[in-house]
Amino acid sequence: MRRVSFRNMHCSVAQCLEVVGEWWTLLIVRDALLGVARFEDFHDRLGIARNVLNQRLITLVEAGVLERVQYSEHPPRDEYRLTPKGRDLWLVIAALREWGDRWAAPDGSPLHLVHRACGEITEIVPTCSACGETVTDRDLKAIAGRGMRDSLLPAGRA
Repeated sequence: MRRVSFRNMHCSVAQCLEVVGEWWTLLIVRDALLGVARFEDFHDRLGIARNVLNQRLITLVEAGVLERVQYSEHPPRDEYRLTPKGRDLWLVIAALREWGDRWAAPDGSPLHLVHRACGEITEIVPTCSACGETVTDRDLKAIAGRGMRDSLLPAGRA
């Protein structure tokens, strides 16, 4: 069954979901961030149907998240590499992983991220880009940006 398209919704979250909102897609991006690049490796790791994997890879290439690069001429073989747009999804994946570790991993985290510079396990800590203070959802308020057309803010909040 085809899901509803968010293509015409004027919202950055909806536009992101238009590209990566199908559940296999983020798992493909996760594996690409871990270094997986070849169709067979994605297939073996994920256990995804070949036709579904093929369609998700096509969608990610068309969206500019992955690029298809030939690594062998004879026989012709391609691999998939993250573009800068795709690499920018690392924070989304890391945040989802941390949420899953906290709320859906009763046996503990199956994966940790280690900061290469210091060698310590690290977590994503949201901070204010202006003052550096740690922030939570309660520390933030939404205001209209220059791209706002129709208010996404609830009535009385704009």
